[in-house]
Amino acid sequence: MGAIEASGSASDGASDGVWFISHADADRAWAEWIAWQLIDAGHEVELAGWDWEVGDSLIAKLNAALERGRMVALFSPAYFDAGPLTTLEWSNMLALGERLVPVRIAETTPPPVLSALGATELFGLDDHAAREALLRAVNGPSRPGRAPGRPPGMLSRIGGTGPRPPGSLPRVRNLPARNAAFTGRDRMLVHLREAFASGQRVAVQALHGRGGVGKTQLALEYAYRFAGEYELVWWIAADDPSLIPGQLAALAARIGAAPTGTPPATAVELLLGELGAMSRWLLVFDNAEDPSALAPFLPGGSGHVLVTSRNLHWRTYAVPLDVDTLPRTESIALLRAQGAALSDADADRLADTLDDLPLALTQAAALLTRVSAADLQAELARSMHEVLDEGCPDDYPVSLAAQVRLTSSRLAVDHPGAAAVLAALALLAPEPFPLTACVGHLPDQTSPVLSEALVSRLRAGGVVEAIARHSLARTQNGTVQLHRLTQAVLADQLTPSQRKEAARDAEALLTAAAPEGTSDPVGWPVWQVLLPHLLAVDPASLTTTDGRNALHGGCWYLMDRGQARTARARLQRLYDTWLQQLGPDHDATLWAATDLARAYDHTQDHERARALDEDTLQRSRRLYGDDHPDTLASADHLANRLRSLGRHEEALALREEALAGQRRVQGVEHPDALLTASNLAGTLSDVGRVGEAVVLGEETLAGQRRVLGVDHPDTLRTANNLAVHLRDAGRVEEARVLGEETLEARRRVLGEEHPDTQRTAGWLESLGGELESPGAR
Repeated sequence: MGAIEASGSASDGASDGVWFISHADADRAWAEWIAWQLIDAGHEVELAGWDWEVGDSLIAKLNAALERGRMVALFSPAYFDAGPLTTLEWSNMLALGERLVPVRIAETTPPPVLSALGATELFGLDDHAAREALLRAVNGPSRPGRAPGRPPGMLSRIGGTGPRPPGSLPRVRNLPARNAAFTGRDRMLVHLREAFASGQRVAVQALHGRGGVGKTQLALEYAYRFAGEYELVWWIAADDPSLIPGQLAALAARIGAAPTGTPPATAVELLLGELGAMSRWLLVFDNAEDPSALAPFLPGGSGHVLVTSRNLHWRTYAVPLDVDTLPRTESIALLRAQGAALSDADADRLADTLDDLPLALTQAAALLTRVSAADLQAELARSMHEVLDEGCPDDYPVSLAAQVRLTSSRLAVDHPGAAAVLAALALLAPEPFPLTACVGHLPDQTSPVLSEALVSRLRAGGVVEAIARHSLARTQNGTVQLHRLTQAVLADQLTPSQRKEAARDAEALLTAAAPEGTSDPVGWPVWQVLLPHLLAVDPASLTTTDGRNALHGGCWYLMDRGQARTARARLQRLYDTWLQQLGPDHDATLWAATDLARAYDHTQDHERARALDEDTLQRSRRLYGDDHPDTLASADHLANRLRSLGRHEEALALREEALAGQRRVQGVEHPDALLTASNLAGTLSDVGRVGEAVVLGEETLAGQRRVLGVDHPDTLRTANNLAVHLRDAGRVEEARVLGEETLEARRRVLGEEHPDTQRTAGWLESLGGELESPGAR
């Protein structure tokens, strides 16, 4: 985009090259006002927001502008705190000499290197005085400002007589009081301004996002910061569409579009016609939730409409703009806004706990005037919903906790099934949950309302859409993720009976989403998504075998992924809970004991692992009999623990007995029998029977490849062990080939950092030395 040119030529008086306007993002309104005045005075102007394309080199464009023209620098606190672009600009200012014109648009102290420059003050002046001061600074005392006809530049497309100085309010307005503590959001405000100034006819922007994210405050700050661009700014509370006509009728009476007392419907019609013929007006519809209900009130013409909403579905009527949480630096500034003396560490910790959510941060800032950061952090850990009910600022109608309760109540009326989903997810983790994966798999104990809501993918899609429309959670690709603070409020507001039902539904969702097994890599992506929820659920709340098995599966997945210490802590809690709740002989307790013993073994606590597995085997024999598959598997598990302790002969005898039983009861190629056979090959090697280990390993590998597939973790484990047996048998080249194949597969399936991958890589590296030695022929 080229620079905006004046209608007159340089010979008409004022222009002597391009004027580049240097400003901070936060001062965009002042930059545009100054640009307008310079264009009116016949100057050529270059403004980054107008004339530079996305992707342009900022430094190259800046240098080019300064080579062919002069600079107006807008001094303000934001200017000297701005990013690298303006830092580069003002560090080279002194070299510009007379080509630099600094102006002050706010009370500020320039850095020492610029302190000798005399900056013209523009702030605090009325429209005429500010314009005259600017033009005197630009033209010099010998060339007073003149007022030529307005050029057809970008700003002229906004219409009217040109903007007033920033901060000056239009005559027709009804804005709520400005938030003096408003912090940050400069980039979003600039984005809004650029979208509105793009020359579209009736620009409509819709700010959408969750409750408490600051949509209303952002809209209000825009209205005040850019008030000089408008002759009319009208704020409409739009949460109840039936009340919109009365508010627009008041505006119609105010500007004379309709006499006072005109029926609202008629007044609205007259107002929309009047606005369609006007420019430089801004309407703000705050908390509009239904786009189709608002559509009849959107005017034509050259004005601007700004909407705030929890609903994200505005694309038919407006350009949607997602308002997310604050960047951490802005969160910390907001926490300190009321004078709290916070260390960086305390501020960062609080901002993280409060999810960088503006309303929660504002409430916390108020509370920090009464309590210490440590005490507030402790209170948040004890009862977050109580804290989120405190410290509500005057410029927010209700606290964050009250907002969540109100919105969830509306959702319960609009879509009971979606409300049931959120109640269940409130007891899980604040991470994405694969909701659509549950369709068709919900168990019998699921509540009727949840079962009905997820009876089909179409119904499940309706649930996700309803949740998104109320902005109570993030939704993407069939997943639902509760915001952490929302989750805390939803969980804390459940009555005992509601919590019991929500816990049952949470268990049903986990059961439905869990894959069939843990060893098949096909199911690993689902286990990875479910894992945070499985780690968050209270094991004492689970009432079904399937629910407990899902928890087992999550822990087993952790073990298979090499995270034994994390799994051990979780398994210890499972085992202790179910031992007390269900007793030592319950199936769930025995399986938890088996998993925990494995975790002990993987964390080098071998004797403790042996004792627990020995107890489990004795109980299994007594409860199920010697030939029950669970008993035979327990025998193989105990053999693993004996092997870890170096008790190889005992391990061999136990494992041979277990394998014989599995082959007899389950079949030679049952996955359990193949796993025990693979383990037995290792034990044979331990006692020096390497030739037998190779034969059994080869038979087992062939069987696992047929039954499980070449990339199954059990198959790869057997391949790795067979390669080791081949090496021990002196067949080093065969060991190398099989080892390299296994390493490549483990890298592909398990990842480079998995302990199994590392073990294969380690012994292959040592094998290289053997291949190079004279004896390795």
